Amino acid sequence: MRISVVGLGAIGGLLAARLAAAGHSVSALARGATLAALREHGVRLRSAAGDETAQRIEASESAAALGPQDLVVIALKGPALIDVAPTLAPLLGPDTLVMPAMNGVPWWFLAADARASAAAGSEPLASVDPGGRVAAALPLERVLGCVVHLTCSSPAPGVVQHGFGDRLIVGEPLRDPGGDSKRTHTVCAALAGAGFKAEASTDIRREIWYKLWGNMTMNPVSALTGALTDRILDDPLVHQFILRTMIEAAQIGARIGCPIEQSGEARMAVTRQLGGFKTSMLQDALANRTLELDALVGAVHEIGQRLGIEMPNIGALLGLTRLMAQERGLYPR
Repeated sequence: MRISVVGLGAIGGLLAARLAAAGHSVSALARGATLAALREHGVRLRSAAGDETAQRIEASESAAALGPQDLVVIALKGPALIDVAPTLAPLLGPDTLVMPAMNGVPWWFLAADARASAAAGSEPLASVDPGGRVAAALPLERVLGCVVHLTCSSPAPGVVQHGFGDRLIVGEPLRDPGGDSKRTHTVCAALAGAGFKAEASTDIRREIWYKLWGNMTMNPVSALTGALTDRILDDPLVHQFILRTMIEAAQIGARIGCPIEQSGEARMAVTRQLGGFKTSMLQDALANRTLELDALVGAVHEIGQRLGIEMPNIGALLGLTRLMAQERGLYPR
């Protein structure tokens, strides 16, 4: 496949390196120090065991220079996509698929499901797609949903350090052509051939909401406190706050076709098994990078407001983290 990765950070770099190693024609849309690093040495991938490999890929800051692709993987942080999406048209041929490998609520989330649209409206979420610019540039019929269950980091431009996990869940946002369509299985086969545990989902929206339900609390709490996940879970007051926040998010999910069957305590027990680690938002805060708050918490709060659900804990989490980030220059005022 001809595959272009937009956003060569941790997740994008891991996908690009492995797909290129599997024999696909991989390119990257990048700029600045990342573009220079890719042109100098390709994507350098470091395994958890300490081994390092490098994969040469085509890289450019111009989508026109890369041309139409079979698959466009978007691995940007949410705030960057709003400006980048309208520039991606040269990558899109008649049958090009777009697969965002991003955290949180995607731009298409409400419009893709009749239950969600009936409950909360199909209008673009201002928190993740103000003015509907992303939806206009990346039409829903091109999209495959993707949920990433792995950890990695990017200690330097063009360098990826894999942590643990390699699970990717892929599925159709729309029920027609079906959650596990032919194109879903084609992409899953490519990912599996690149060493990922790729699964086709018949309800990708529910998978997205389930992951969000777990990390919409741990990420901002870690950025607020600077604490690793084990310390967060061990504090009894913070533990109870997280549980109350998860109850509110589960109530929202139930109204938009994404019910949660697991208890908050059971979900946190899964996180505890992973040991203490830095969440992606804590890594961004420590590196003074813009925080990906809107897709993880802001969109949940916006949907809850549309539904008329009381959300004192989600509101407190959003307000406190947003204020901290604004004071540090990590979120726009």
